[in-house]
Amino acid sequence: MSKLIYSQFDMEVQPPYLAPEYKSTILRSPSKPLIITKKTLSELSGPIFKDFELGNLDHDLTKNAIKDGEPIGERIVVNGKVTNELGQPLPHTLLEIWQANSAGRYVHKVDQHDAPLDPNFLGAGRCMTDANGNYKFYTIKPGAYPWGNHSNAWRPNHIHFSLFGGDISNRLITQMYFPNDPLLEFDPIYNAIPKRGRELLISSFDLSVTEPEYALGYRFDIVLRGHNATPFENK
Repeated sequence: MSKLIYSQFDMEVQPPYLAPEYKSTILRSPSKPLIITKKTLSELSGPIFKDFELGNLDHDLTKNAIKDGEPIGERIVVNGKVTNELGQPLPHTLLEIWQANSAGRYVHKVDQHDAPLDPNFLGAGRCMTDANGNYKFYTIKPGAYPWGNHSNAWRPNHIHFSLFGGDISNRLITQMYFPNDPLLEFDPIYNAIPKRGRELLISSFDLSVTEPEYALGYRFDIVLRGHNATPFENK
């Protein structure tokens, strides 16, 4: 059996609990040293999603909420591979994504950004990795939006990812960013992550999955656990 090079928290990749420029961390970061509990069978086994039933359009955010026409915005394909700390593919991993629409607004009552909602875009989807750990989503490129961290704070274009690996300890929530976004250098959430970790959160343009006359392709590979784990929000 291969030995797992397991690292629960790599300071060179993962963001700190407290990042003063990201103001909400001041209130929610722990004020006392954390106690790391030993994992038991309940964390190291299940849930198993192999037989989880998905809808035919769950992975296609351009079609899973159509009411009257196509959603507005730039169609994109997001694909990648999910692996463990040894680079081994993780099949039957459940991925969920959620995002703002092309105008930068979420379908949520808390979002009161003065931007239009798109009746044909829900902004959420899910899929399962195949036998080789690969996944694919069709969606609309999300827009930037103001978020109140300071008087002129804007979030870069991003997609939220939620994943379950082979066991509950592989739970991951993260964000995917787009290359060459000018807002990245001003975003305190992104910049709270160490430089090596930031590089792991930026997708790359992928011509091999770009579909002619339909959608541009982006690649975003995800590593669950280990020294090269994708930076995550739920430490």
